[in-house]
Amino acid sequence: MVQTILWFILLISLLVFIHELGHFIFAKRAGMLVREFAIGFGPKLVSWFKGETLYSIRILPLGGYVRVAGEDPEVFELKTGSHLVLDRDEEGRVVRIRAPQPSREGSTLPMEPEYGEIDDPTGSDLPGHLPPVTSSIGGKLLEADLEDQLFIRLEDENGLDTRYRIHPQALIQYDEKNISQIAPLNRQYGSKTILQRGLFIAAGPVFNFFLAVVLLAGLTLATGIGTKVTVKDTVPGSPAEKAGLKPGDTVREVEGNKVKEFNDISVPLQEARGDEVTLKVERANQLFETQIEPEKRNNQFIIGIQMEQERRKATISEASIAGFTKTYDLAVIMGRGISRLVTGQVGMESLAGPVGIADITGKAADAGWLNLVHLAALLSLNLGIINILPFPALDGGRLTFLILEALRGRPIDPNKEGVVHFVGFALLMMLMMVVTYNDIVRVFFKG
Repeated sequence: MVQTILWFILLISLLVFIHELGHFIFAKRAGMLVREFAIGFGPKLVSWFKGETLYSIRILPLGGYVRVAGEDPEVFELKTGSHLVLDRDEEGRVVRIRAPQPSREGSTLPMEPEYGEIDDPTGSDLPGHLPPVTSSIGGKLLEADLEDQLFIRLEDENGLDTRYRIHPQALIQYDEKNISQIAPLNRQYGSKTILQRGLFIAAGPVFNFFLAVVLLAGLTLATGIGTKVTVKDTVPGSPAEKAGLKPGDTVREVEGNKVKEFNDISVPLQEARGDEVTLKVERANQLFETQIEPEKRNNQFIIGIQMEQERRKATISEASIAGFTKTYDLAVIMGRGISRLVTGQVGMESLAGPVGIADITGKAADAGWLNLVHLAALLSLNLGIINILPFPALDGGRLTFLILEALRGRPIDPNKEGVVHFVGFALLMMLMMVVTYNDIVRVFFKG
């Protein structure tokens, strides 16, 4: 059980990391300020800063996020008339604003990212992307613009009104652990073009697709390319025996499609959902056709044969091509599965949540690393496809709003879009609860 949980955490964390890495890279390319790159949800297990970004691993390894400036309103509580201390660099730019601790009641101040405790009030401890502090000055706040013109006006003890330039990466510090970096408009999500925002959103699923391609290409390189599938044995009384299949037969086609790998037989059987399937078989250099009606056992459609796979070594180019073709074929199959789920042709019992995936991961790990890698490819592809669906709260839902913005020539009201995504998230959580319940019943109570 412990080993299964560990494999599950490692596998899910890899898929989430690749997904969020896609978002992260394209956010950086667009010039967005990435406030946090998180693997998991909930309280932090470990976190560290590098540059402007907080990197964190959180306690629940069932997702992750890349938080960029401007996705939520940028709110900093600097009250007019409050006393501030400005730390400045050698050019006179403000690199840190030290302000009184804001009221917690009703405050929307973002609590992260954190830069840790401030031991040196002169600012020599500032992160490396900021210039060192050479002078500090205090006064009463008159006016500040932290997004557009980047300035702040203070009145000193003598009543002198002075305007200071703000460094575009300046920090606002309320106490030793409550510190945030400002985000000028040109570093915020909303200031970017529709194309840049679209690439940022789509990059997560695309990176999952790419991971599936790489893993399947690697498997092909390791195991070789299938050349043919022969019947090793048939189960007495099975559909295969009734259809006349015998040991030594080579299955050449299923439903008119050539057969070179196990999946070329098993996948059409599942898609037929128990309907009759036509096989073209070679025996003693002679071809003949036979019809088989698969039977359902343990939620799978089978015909009762043991198969034997023949393979040859693959070149790097063949493995690369196989990675793309296998990913495409699996994507088509998954797309059909989703379609059947939406139309009610298959039920909720066909879905697997965290408990079901953990159980499958444990079995795959027991079966060997090849099975585990293949499962990783399947889950990565599944994660990419699910996320690209035009459903609220998913990447595809956010892309849908961007498309509507492009067609309308103006963005959708953020409040209305937020409500739609909230409802979508609530529905997803309800679905997750139902699927998890089904998983628990199936895994722990039905063996």
